[in-house]
Amino acid sequence: MDMNKRFYKFSLLEGAEMVRGKTQMRRIENATSRQVTFCKRRNGLLKKAFELSVLCDAEVALIVFSPKGKLYEFASSSLQQTIERYRRHTKDNVVKPTEKNVQHLKTEVSNMVKKIEFLEASKRKLLGEGLDSCTLQELQQIEQQLERSVSSIKARKAQVFKELIEQLKEKERVLAAENARLCGKLFFSRCGMQPLKGPNELIENVAYNDEGSPSSGVETELFIGLPEGRTKRTTLQQS
Repeated sequence: MDMNKRFYKFSLLEGAEMVRGKTQMRRIENATSRQVTFCKRRNGLLKKAFELSVLCDAEVALIVFSPKGKLYEFASSSLQQTIERYRRHTKDNVVKPTEKNVQHLKTEVSNMVKKIEFLEASKRKLLGEGLDSCTLQELQQIEQQLERSVSSIKARKAQVFKELIEQLKEKERVLAAENARLCGKLFFSRCGMQPLKGPNELIENVAYNDEGSPSSGVETELFIGLPEGRTKRTTLQQS
């Protein structure tokens, strides 16, 4: 009862609770605000613990340390007795491995060992080892499984070959286009001409003899029109 009286006296000195808005659950950076909030929340927590012990006849113990290490505590009966009761309760409720659980674990381990041995034996049989103890039916099953595996491998191999052929065909198309471009460039360079850069551009073709000098007997002008006009123009130039 002395503890309860001290608690009520302390609560009256602190004053009534203030109406608070929505508070963000994070550390308060301001030291003064943090200390004020600690005092208010501590008093509210002690009050709730006291009300729970009185209204519900519950055994309640509460321990609070302030940021500076100061101890605040409340106990409906004896704090030490409540702590000892808590220790006994947790000690009794520790899960201990029972005989049934141990047997179950042993069974699981045995089953896993058998599965591993079966898989290893199957692997050896697929590699052609340890076939002496196999029956005719087991040998047929192994043969069918191998045939399915070979079929899958061949199908994947054909797919890979098809993809490689497509890649090589694409490379062939690229190289053919590049080869045609280079051949055209070489042809124009040997003829002393340049490729047309536009549809309306006229290109003068100059013929060279073996020594690299222009040939005087070669007509180098470009005539546009009917052959009669070209003949007349040639006659006028010669006269």
